[in-house]
Amino acid sequence: MENYREAFLHYLEASIEEKEPENLYRPIAYIMSLGGKRMRPVLVLMGCDLFGQDISTALEAALSVEMFHNFTLIHDDIMDSADLRRGKATVHKKWDVNTGILSGDALMIMAGQRLEHYKGDTFKSLISLYNKTALEVCEGQQLDVDFESLSRVPMDLYLKMISFKTAVLVGASLKMGAIIGKASIKDQHYIYNFGLNLGIAFQLQDDYLDTYGTEDFGKKIGGDIVEGKKTFLYIKALELSSAEDSMKLLDLYSGSYDENRKIEEVKLLFDKYGVAELLLKQIESYTLKALEDVAALSIDPSKKQILKEFALNLMNRKT
Repeated sequence: MENYREAFLHYLEASIEEKEPENLYRPIAYIMSLGGKRMRPVLVLMGCDLFGQDISTALEAALSVEMFHNFTLIHDDIMDSADLRRGKATVHKKWDVNTGILSGDALMIMAGQRLEHYKGDTFKSLISLYNKTALEVCEGQQLDVDFESLSRVPMDLYLKMISFKTAVLVGASLKMGAIIGKASIKDQHYIYNFGLNLGIAFQLQDDYLDTYGTEDFGKKIGGDIVEGKKTFLYIKALELSSAEDSMKLLDLYSGSYDENRKIEEVKLLFDKYGVAELLLKQIESYTLKALEDVAALSIDPSKKQILKEFALNLMNRKT
């Protein structure tokens, strides 16, 4: 994984240039330089390597995916009125909202342009997957926004939201690599589903760590509760709670309370109905689905083991 990451970072550094007009391209260079795990471009390279092709052939697609991901971050930060991204000022705070919108738009277009490096059927498959995924990410973001005004959210709709907002890009990253790696249609399907199921499990684990993790998680524990986010824990607690506890939970999420008191009382309700344990079972279920997709792949067993270890390490994370 580290070899993939180093190869991508070297290519990224050589590819990003500041052009005119400065106020359009400098924010793009800025957001692309802020770091992060670079998980999605790494998965593109992994997907290519799994099927026996040189990872250098997938670097343009990896850069496309990372550009698209950073476009979503710029626009998400504007929608959330966020001041910081990876410990640094967000684009719209460092410049202004209009610059953030326009630079984000340009970054999304540039992401699509990177795929023009590929020809024929490979290009057609990649751009079709890119467009499908980009639209689904927008749909997932809209669902997330819609949830802010709802007191009750159906669990199936919540799972669809995290699937579209987060998981489809994980699946698409692996599938792009597989397409470039000349994988069969069946293997493209299995590697996509592996990423999709793993992405859902990853996001559900975020739900768990935000409330039951440690400060090593990288943000204040209980932040989702303070912000009133409708996570798996909240939705399942409402499903299982008595009428009295249901009203109490709704009041805690909608009212103005001391943050520490709010976190403590909500967690007591979560604990009363055992929703943390149910969430852990759901995470395990999606991880097992991902591993079933690995088993179905027609690749060498040693390469399947790499995917299994990647999945299990991701699910055992504390941050």
